[in-house]
Amino acid sequence: MRRLVSAALALFGVSLAPALAQQPPQRSECLAMANATPRILPVAFRQAAGTAEVEITYAGHSTYFIDTPGGLRIATDYSGAYQVGRLPDVVTMNRAHSTHYTLFPDKRIPHVLHGWGEDGKPAIVSERIGDTFIRNVTTDIRRYFGDDAGADMIRDGNSIFIFEVAGLCIGHLGHLHHKLDDSHFAQIGRLDIVMVPIDGTYTMSLDGISEITKRLRASVVLPMHRFATPLDDFMRRIGQQFEIDRRSERSFRMSRDALPPKPTVIILDGV
Repeated sequence: MRRLVSAALALFGVSLAPALAQQPPQRSECLAMANATPRILPVAFRQAAGTAEVEITYAGHSTYFIDTPGGLRIATDYSGAYQVGRLPDVVTMNRAHSTHYTLFPDKRIPHVLHGWGEDGKPAIVSERIGDTFIRNVTTDIRRYFGDDAGADMIRDGNSIFIFEVAGLCIGHLGHLHHKLDDSHFAQIGRLDIVMVPIDGTYTMSLDGISEITKRLRASVVLPMHRFATPLDDFMRRIGQQFEIDRRSERSFRMSRDALPPKPTVIILDGV
């Protein structure tokens, strides 16, 4: 019967697939917010925003764990070397170094999202997993290995991953190697929380990442790749428009209502 109805509706250009699947729309509310009138929230975000909290844990290097209100656990730049608590449900990876990915993740992890594509094509991530919409914006990375190491860039070899959950827009810049242009910022849209590499060498210059941080102007900035750069150097470059909040814990909880009124760099315990 369902086939007959579908066939009949198809004659008139109508499809039952969206209604039958009952899947949420695959669209970015963070982009909608960036393009909307200030202080106007899309309906979906008005429903999600408020006191619903995400928990963010700094595992080390560039791996953060994001635990969502719906019970989803996400790990960024996951190699398996930095593990805190239970295994993640979703892992994102970038391939600049082995500390940012693994080709042999634990088979119990159901969702493995690569920040690079195959056959020279860019990775395209745009999917809803549990209560989180995950998408990516590709950037280029330097070559590190082989005879042509450092000779040129691998186009679309890195991804900035963006996680939209509980009314929050959370971005992870990955192993970023170059400045972002207007098209990148347009694709990123609004970010409430951003994870930025501050090593100043293996990724990009400290001046460059500071300029990107200032332009994104997220309410919460979470430094990563913290092994090479004194935090004071980073803070001096981003200026007095950012507060600094040093914590002895490696985790914190955040809701949309609790975002700090002034952009704040939160330094969590970790390496």
